[in-house]
Amino acid sequence: MPISTNRSILTALFILLSFNALAQNSIKGTVKDLNSSPLEKVSVTLINKQRSAATDSNGEFSFTDLPAGKYTVRFSHTGFEADQKTITLAQGESRVIDIVMVPSTEQLQTVEITGRKESGYKNTASFIGSKTATALKDVPQAISYVTKELMQDQSAVRVGDVVKNFSGVNQFTFYDDLTIRGFRINGGSTTQLLNGMRTFTGFWKQPMVNYLERVEVIKGPASALFGNASPGGTVNRVTKKPLEEDRKSLSFTVGSFNTTRALADFTGPLNKDKTILYRLNIGYENAQSFRVLQFDKNIVIAPSISFLPTPKTRLNFDAVYNKSNSRLDRGQSVFAGKTEEALYTTPISQALNAVNDHLDEENYTVMASLTHQFTSKLAFNLSYLRTGYLQDLVENRSANAYAVDSLGNTINSLVGRQAFIRQSKQFSDNVSAYFTYEAHTGKLEHKLLLGYDYAQSTLPKGSDQSTASGYLKKDGTTGAYNKNKPGDYVMMNYTVTDKNGKPLQGAAGKDSIIRIPKPNVPSYDLIKRNNNLEDMTKYIFATGVINSATQPVFGGLSGVYAQDQIKLGALQVLLGVRYEVYTDKAAYQTDSQHIVRQHKFLPRVGLVYSVNNHINVYGVYTQGYNPQDPAIQSDPLAGGPFAPIESNLVEGGLKTEWLGGRLTANLAVYQIHQTGTLYQDSKSDYLGAYVQIGKERARGVELDVTGQIAPHWDVIVTYAYNDAQLQDVGKADSAWLGKQKPNAPKQQGSLWTKYTIPAGPLSGFGIGAGGNFVTRRNLSLDPSVTIPGFVLFNAALYYKVNRVQIQFNLNNLANKTYWVGGYDYLRLFPGAPRNWQTTISYTF
Repeated sequence: MPISTNRSILTALFILLSFNALAQNSIKGTVKDLNSSPLEKVSVTLINKQRSAATDSNGEFSFTDLPAGKYTVRFSHTGFEADQKTITLAQGESRVIDIVMVPSTEQLQTVEITGRKESGYKNTASFIGSKTATALKDVPQAISYVTKELMQDQSAVRVGDVVKNFSGVNQFTFYDDLTIRGFRINGGSTTQLLNGMRTFTGFWKQPMVNYLERVEVIKGPASALFGNASPGGTVNRVTKKPLEEDRKSLSFTVGSFNTTRALADFTGPLNKDKTILYRLNIGYENAQSFRVLQFDKNIVIAPSISFLPTPKTRLNFDAVYNKSNSRLDRGQSVFAGKTEEALYTTPISQALNAVNDHLDEENYTVMASLTHQFTSKLAFNLSYLRTGYLQDLVENRSANAYAVDSLGNTINSLVGRQAFIRQSKQFSDNVSAYFTYEAHTGKLEHKLLLGYDYAQSTLPKGSDQSTASGYLKKDGTTGAYNKNKPGDYVMMNYTVTDKNGKPLQGAAGKDSIIRIPKPNVPSYDLIKRNNNLEDMTKYIFATGVINSATQPVFGGLSGVYAQDQIKLGALQVLLGVRYEVYTDKAAYQTDSQHIVRQHKFLPRVGLVYSVNNHINVYGVYTQGYNPQDPAIQSDPLAGGPFAPIESNLVEGGLKTEWLGGRLTANLAVYQIHQTGTLYQDSKSDYLGAYVQIGKERARGVELDVTGQIAPHWDVIVTYAYNDAQLQDVGKADSAWLGKQKPNAPKQQGSLWTKYTIPAGPLSGFGIGAGGNFVTRRNLSLDPSVTIPGFVLFNAALYYKVNRVQIQFNLNNLANKTYWVGGYDYLRLFPGAPRNWQTTISYTF
């Protein structure tokens, strides 16, 4: 055979082999979550082929050198529903499989042990509605939430920064103090939840949110599951839990008002088998304020450890420690007047503090939980949460009244002040244990829950407060001014000035000087703005006004509850009942100690009907019960004893999912009745005096839209209409009858959207924009005193390259003057003017 012929055959054979090599079969693709974010370390398996792979940081996987044939590709990842696809490969064919994994709602744990895998604004499942991992669309009660991704995009620092994203929720004051559907809740009482356990925050300062996975609110009474709670709703703060893969991030923020902030978030496995997982969140903040003399210095340390010794047993430990140094801001005071024009007579920066005031706080929570799966149907959960709070306070503040002259006439520009020196501590313990069991009776599917919990709150002996107030008397004592006995008081001269501080001239051309009683604590001059270093050794103090100063205070709460989630085809029924027992140890730890008990049965009935894959219709009836605060009940000057607070909710609505599950739109219509609420007694000189309201009613409509309109385009929209009235005022001021409840806007809403450019020369750039509005509100002590509504606009820019992101947030674009809430025109709480923050973050 000629050499040329051999060469031709070899060449043809080489080409054929090359072609076959190029034509090798392969399967590749990308795995993402519902928010179009790549999922890393997803297990991808070729069933019966003994081939497996894991997705990389871009969510990509590939199999090569595959023979032609039929393949079943299975995808699995902790926290997500497993998925699989079956395909047939022809010779030389390459197939691309792109998968969107859906978060699992049927997880082993009955509490959140391992971290949420979802990213973005949408959250699929929650434990707050049923104490089991239930899809939100299947919970027959409205639940709103804000995820950590939304908080990061808005550069939110505290819960007060995120409440605008909840329908029907708004701030009452600067503090950890909110209204939900017109009913007030605050962090000073043990009606808030941390990981579904009862806790408190100390009230005066809102905690940072850097250690939270999300903040969620179950609307209406949640008493059937969690015991006494506000009829408007209950706030649950869910801490970040450990993840099975290594993730680390650092961020640094600078901004308006000399703000500096540094955050760190580390998570991952501690051993090769991934049976021990950890997470550590650290936060540092040093920030001034637009308010005079106000500042915040905070350190937050939040570790979390998960131990998974077997597939059936999981242990988790969470702790949060927060140390805060600041001044207590009692709000803005304005010149005397009852019209809204008075609001603008002083700057929103004005505060009544002295230079030597301080508020130092330490707050900690420690939580441990155990989950064990006895069988595929039976599981047990045991949890314990300890909360501790210590406070060291020195403050000069408003006495909630204007100063008077010798004739008892109000001096419109002079605010009376008082001073507090307080050392206090408070502790609470919460234990929860429950079983879950899945069963079938014929065509009925059951998810049974049986549990018991106990919570107690104590103010131990040793807390004390010294108060300086009133006017100086010639006999060396102090008291309220009696204009009929001016000779009993020490008098002083006061020069009346105009609003520019210039002395007014009398008829004879001399300065206008009047005689006034000398205050125990120097009054605050709204014109001169005397934020001085006060010599508090000259004040005359009264001691022992905190109830536990000479005697501690104790309150305990226990309950047994049962629940059955029944499913029959498209219909789901939730039946629940709780037997609640409240114990108050009056005259605690004294010879005359005696126990006062209250008890109540609390039912809950809910229905969910799936019209189709996109729409669920639901309805619910539930009752609430809330004993009065034991500290108030034991205070002989408070005006009690007071009957407990009782409430009920009737609610119905729609829960819908669209765009392949990326977007949810929920509608709720509700009516709440409550009796027994306490309001501050405006006719009493004692700040701790209360009167009990006979009946309140709130009815309204709420809309929440959350998720993605398209890949890389996130959105959240809320709207609420709430008619919240006092229908029977009891002994309170009859002027409140039929009026909208304090700090409860009739309408409010919000919008926030973010779009990130996925490809091209501008890839990595993003823009966020939105706003929120609140209508006019009545203030606490006088329904004729109101604060105006407002509309705010905010925006943000983002740029991410590789693992680094730079973020710029600009809030209150129009520099709107507004007030988030208030008690009266002596205690107003203004919102921040235009402000900015720049954040650089690094993920590795």
